[in-house]
Amino acid sequence: MSRVFMWMTAGLGVTAATAVFTASTPAVFSAAMTWSLPLILLQLGLVLVLSGLAPRLSAAVAGALFLVYSALTGLTLSWIFYRYHLGSVATAFAISGGTFGALSLYGTVTKKDLSAWGTFLFMGLVGILIAGVVNIFVRSEAISFVSSCAGVLVFAGLTAYDTQKLRQYHAAMGASGAVRGALVLYLDFLNLFLSILRLMGRRR
Repeated sequence: MSRVFMWMTAGLGVTAATAVFTASTPAVFSAAMTWSLPLILLQLGLVLVLSGLAPRLSAAVAGALFLVYSALTGLTLSWIFYRYHLGSVATAFAISGGTFGALSLYGTVTKKDLSAWGTFLFMGLVGILIAGVVNIFVRSEAISFVSSCAGVLVFAGLTAYDTQKLRQYHAAMGASGAVRGALVLYLDFLNLFLSILRLMGRRR
């Protein structure tokens, strides 16, 4: 599991550094926003490759793709520094880190089988996605608030659930499998952070 958390931490570091650099460089930020759709599609493609083909990839290739994905995420998320005050971003990140750490620890040490959570968490995730699509058109603050609250609960639950699942299979994980596991926890953390930021963030 140490390799999983090492890669996850590296990915978050790359994302944070890229987001800060992009937000502080107007020309890069403008290009990132102009090309946001192609960048998002490229991100989705990399997630599919890492999720489906990671066991067949060498550790070096899987790691490189994960870091590229992390950098692309930093580009596409750089807008948060324009929408929210820096203090709000830092506070949301700290709360997310504490929450993630506590629930990941719970998933590691608990004797309780969390596999039964899977169906409910998946249903919650689908509900959040549907609400997000609907809100693109209706732009409802109420829907945004409810989906953000649901996001905190779902991704907090997924943190414990995924950590336990990865712990159970870590002995059979190769180096590329560790990168795939890092991607799973990276996405849990990132979505938890964004949900908390939407709830607590002070907008400019």
